[in-house]
Amino acid sequence: MNTVTPRALAVSLLSLPALALAEIGDVPSGEYSLDNSHGYVLFSYSHLGFSNPQVGFDSFDVTLDLDTENPADSEVQVSIDATSVNSRVAEFNEHLNGERFFDTARYPTIEFVSTDIVPTSGDQYEVTGNLTIKDITRPVTLEAVINKAGQHPMLNVPTVGISAQATVKRSDWGLDYAVPAVSDEVTITIEVEMLQPE
Repeated sequence: MNTVTPRALAVSLLSLPALALAEIGDVPSGEYSLDNSHGYVLFSYSHLGFSNPQVGFDSFDVTLDLDTENPADSEVQVSIDATSVNSRVAEFNEHLNGERFFDTARYPTIEFVSTDIVPTSGDQYEVTGNLTIKDITRPVTLEAVINKAGQHPMLNVPTVGISAQATVKRSDWGLDYAVPAVSDEVTITIEVEMLQPE
C-alpha cells in the first residue's frame, strides 16, 4: 500500500514546456497504479455551520484497469488504511479512529470498487461502485473528470490524471455521531495521477 505524505518534486513546473491536454486514447490500455507523491483522498463536512474542514487519509492505494477503446469497461479500485485518517489535530484523529466514528480497531480498511462507468460528456464520467465502511457496503456514484492523459514529461510513462467527487450521507455507514450539528452530508474528493509501469 502506498503511503502519501506532503512533499513536492524538486522541479519547477514553470520550467516545463506547455503541454496540450491529451485524449484518453493517447495512452495505452492496461493496469495503472497510483503515483503516491500525487494522490489525495479527502472528505469535508460542515462543522456547526462555521467551517468546512478538510480531512484526509495518509495511506491508500488506487488501481485502474483502463480500457481506452471502451472506457466504460474500465475498472477502478480504492483501498484506504482508515487508521491513517489525518485531520492535522492529534486529539481529533483519536476521535476519528474511535468507536463513535471509523472504529478502526475493528474496521481498519475502507474500500471502493467500481461496478459501472458511464461516459457523460467529453472527459467526464459517472463512476458507480460499492463503498464499504465498517463492513457496511452501499452504492456511491463519483463524478469523475479525466484531467489529462499522455506521456509524463519527467517520468516518461503513460499517465492519467483524474479528479472525482461524490456527496454521501455518513449516517448510511453508521457514522452518525453529532448529526445534525455536524453535517450528515460529506463530500468525498479524490485527486490522483495514475502511472502505467514500464
